[in-house]
Amino acid sequence: MRLGFIGLGNMGSELVPHLQAAGHSVTTYARSAQSRAHAERLGLHLCNTVAQVAQTSEVLFTMVTAGSDVEALAFGPDGIRHGAGPGLLVVDMSTIAPATARSVAQRLGERGISMLDAPVSGGVPAAKAASLTIFVGGEQAVFERARPLLACLGKAIFHMGASGTGQVTKLANQIALLACLQGAAEALLFAREQGADPARVREALLTGYGASRMLDVLGKKMVERDFSASIVAALHHKDIGVILDIAQQAGLPLPVTAQVKQQLDALMDSGYGAQDSSSLLLVLEQMRESTHV
Repeated sequence: MRLGFIGLGNMGSELVPHLQAAGHSVTTYARSAQSRAHAERLGLHLCNTVAQVAQTSEVLFTMVTAGSDVEALAFGPDGIRHGAGPGLLVVDMSTIAPATARSVAQRLGERGISMLDAPVSGGVPAAKAASLTIFVGGEQAVFERARPLLACLGKAIFHMGASGTGQVTKLANQIALLACLQGAAEALLFAREQGADPARVREALLTGYGASRMLDVLGKKMVERDFSASIVAALHHKDIGVILDIAQQAGLPLPVTAQVKQQLDALMDSGYGAQDSSSLLLVLEQMRESTHV
């Protein structure tokens, strides 16, 4: 198929090769020098505008940071709506507010453009391995059209329901993930400060009810003090902000999530935003040091 892919960041640049390996041609638009370098490395045809990518594509993937970015790609002066031909399918793999996903899908739908919200879980390692978990919202028939392409990128693909439900599921995933991550950081700090070996404590906990994917994967990074980014902390900070904005508007009590947000605020203030989210351990260590000054 003739595909477009806009968003050649840490994740997108790992996903495009899987689509190419399946025999699809991929066109892109890139603003940043890093994205243009990725496009050149991957041998992609680079268009001058988003509209040109839409014009040449049967299916267009987008994977950008915020809801405002998705809206700009869709409706900007040289956006998708200006270049899309009949039957274009947009698959947005960004993590954004469900209301934004529904609004963009509705507005594109009025122009005959189908859209799925398809945020992912698994980070860069799963992107490299084509083993992402993908949460999809949108019409069933549209999902079935996209399923073979999504199967190139992930091993667990869930159609969650109507437009926006993919985003709802991804944000629910972030609530559970970040609570477990903060818990893992606190558990390992507690173990170390009370005289136990954090590596052995982690190994023991992974056999019981205290086990979690976060303790397994990012807990290992904490033990090894490897804070290089596999899951960029700034993105988790962005996601938890979206979650709490929605919760406030809906009157939902999310006390643990609100507390983790404070920890991620401190992480960002400490300059760890480009590091891995396992850097929450560093925030706890800073808090401990401040109490001993």
